Amino acid sequence: MPDVRLGQPLLAASGMTMDWLDFNDASLPADASTEDLGQARDRIRVRLLAQLRPLLQWLFPHGAVRGRKFHVGNLQGDSGDSLEIELEGDKAGLGYDHATGESGDVFHFIAHREGLDVQHDFRKVLAAAERWLGGDWLALTPAPKPHRKDKSPPIDELGPYTAKWDYWSADGKLLACVYRYDPPTGKEFRPRDVARGVAGAPPIRPLYNLPGIACSDQVAWVEGEKCAQVLIDRDTCATTAMGGANAPLDKTDLQPIAGKHVLIWPDKDKAGWDYAVRVAQAVLAAGAASCQILVPPADKPEKWDVADAIAEGFDWKEFLCTGPRQAVHPATPDLPFYSLGALLDDDSPVPPDLIAPRVMTQGGLLVLGGAPKVGKSDFLLSWLAHMAAGAEFLGMQPCRPLRVFYLQAEVQYHYLRERVKAIRLPAHRLLDARANFIATPQLRLILNDEGLARIIPAVTQAFRDQPADVLVIDPIRNVFDGGDAGGENDNAAMLFFLSQRVERIRDAVNPNAGIILAHHTRKLGKKPFEEDPFQALAGAGSLRGYYSTGLLLYRPDEAKTPRQLIFELRNGPGIPTKHIDKINVSVRLSA
Repeated sequence: MPDVRLGQPLLAASGMTMDWLDFNDASLPADASTEDLGQARDRIRVRLLAQLRPLLQWLFPHGAVRGRKFHVGNLQGDSGDSLEIELEGDKAGLGYDHATGESGDVFHFIAHREGLDVQHDFRKVLAAAERWLGGDWLALTPAPKPHRKDKSPPIDELGPYTAKWDYWSADGKLLACVYRYDPPTGKEFRPRDVARGVAGAPPIRPLYNLPGIACSDQVAWVEGEKCAQVLIDRDTCATTAMGGANAPLDKTDLQPIAGKHVLIWPDKDKAGWDYAVRVAQAVLAAGAASCQILVPPADKPEKWDVADAIAEGFDWKEFLCTGPRQAVHPATPDLPFYSLGALLDDDSPVPPDLIAPRVMTQGGLLVLGGAPKVGKSDFLLSWLAHMAAGAEFLGMQPCRPLRVFYLQAEVQYHYLRERVKAIRLPAHRLLDARANFIATPQLRLILNDEGLARIIPAVTQAFRDQPADVLVIDPIRNVFDGGDAGGENDNAAMLFFLSQRVERIRDAVNPNAGIILAHHTRKLGKKPFEEDPFQALAGAGSLRGYYSTGLLLYRPDEAKTPRQLIFELRNGPGIPTKHIDKINVSVRLSA
């Protein structure tokens, strides 16, 4: 390669086009060890390119990042964009000044700042580079001042980085770095693929703290390197994925987590909880031995995280050991399938009904419909209290005392209290019911993303270490969110509500829980009702294709008190219609 120094125009043979040249192959002084300097040069160059952006920001404070290039006015550091330096790819670190034709690389830029000749003073240039890499900036030459006073504000987009986290392999090789910047527009993060020597995240991202993961069976997973490091500094194995709450887990190597017991500490906000759920399913799919999600304390502020907990003196060790948590189980395959032979040969017992006979199966969904004022809430309160007590009710028998969470949006607290005191339960069952039945007062929220962020932690914490068996929403109308499709009478909106709202609650709380939804019916003529009463449900097309059990509470004669309880079962034989009445404040079978 020709012996060309910075400051000389570098043109191709045509005299018109520019080639990128690497000047580190220039001949070395006669008294230097070519092998030693060459090895040092290569080693230091890799480290400089791994921190290229902060290096350039330090060398040229008036420079700016634009896309994949760094721009500054000239080698003296004036504002402008004539000197263009590549940030990525094979040419990373190489620069060309379009005004003067000068070219060079990171060693030339450091040499210029130090007032050195890159060819004859190369040892000193390497020493200056090592001092910068070691953080000894005070020993280096101050940044050059612009030749002219620049009245325009600096165009630097990010400024110097304010924090840096290294991603190491299990055997101690530096794989990647993440830099944090705090410009006026808010914090930003920039990853660097050290192994390839380019800006940006590696194609397959490593987990943070691989050396620690390799030595521990239990791993705390948090959101962000800062939170992981505060735990690591306190002798707790912690990790995170590169990219925070938006980390692409499908591009992250999760193999090191196989066989580990993972405990996720989410940030206390919706994004944090959603991230935790995604991580849980991803690590279980990768072979984690178990996974649980900690439930942040209700009295903590929005966005509260591990670092906040430690900074405020919170007992984080106790929280990790005994804090409320939700166990997460592997997701079922998207498309399970079974051969006839497998079905015929499977003699394992059928899971017990939550409520027999097949009224509520595990993971089932039941819709209780009825016209306004027919008494759905009264019926539900009596029925649910009996299920929580483990007592039979109108021929429906729970498999045991069930943990029931009743989310209701109709009855205010005092009147809810008045109604439950009127329920008559067997005396020997009362203690179970007192602990197992939990109800909300009249809620005023919508089950959108914000509503789910409030409801899910409440249900998770309701029964301490045990999940709810039955989740009840009464009525759908008052909390309905159909996305952009419409109201509860629209089938598309109803399907959105069932799949994106109701199922999200169940998946987060207990995938095997039964769901009961109270819903209103539309008016049907006598003949259509007799032919198919369940068509009276609003949004019936989606509901009937989704639920496992339908119940209708119907008053044939408005002048009389008896009701009909009509059943439609997907998972069992039909149950004859029951005629019931409310006698002496107890719901009973009528004559």
